[in-house]
Amino acid sequence: QVQLVESGGGSVQAGGSLRLSCAASTSLFSFKAMGWSRQAPGKQRELVARVTAGNSVNYADSVQGRFTISRDNAKKQVYLQMNSLKPEDTAVYYCHASLGSYEVWGQGTQVTVSS
Repeated sequence: QVQLVESGGGSVQAGGSLRLSCAASTSLFSFKAMGWSRQAPGKQRELVARVTAGNSVNYADSVQGRFTISRDNAKKQVYLQMNSLKPEDTAVYYCHASLGSYEVWGQGTQVTVSS
């Protein structure tokens, strides 16, 4: 079935930028929605960005204006451009896709922002 693989994580200084990529094994048109969530130590998993099949986008208040989700259907990839990074953005970031009846999640990629 569907597999998602994240890449692009790493360590950056506060104020820096990073772009995460999510490669899907199937056409992005298979998905009702795709998104990025994150989980920091001691915190609950948080949805940070989502794009629907109708191309509607939604961002968490904490990342609004700093993060941008986008897709490249030809490459079967979804991206999360992260700008003006803050230490509180440090987390494992997960790509996920909704197939309608269930969701598929990637293994995650670590993002560390130092002050």
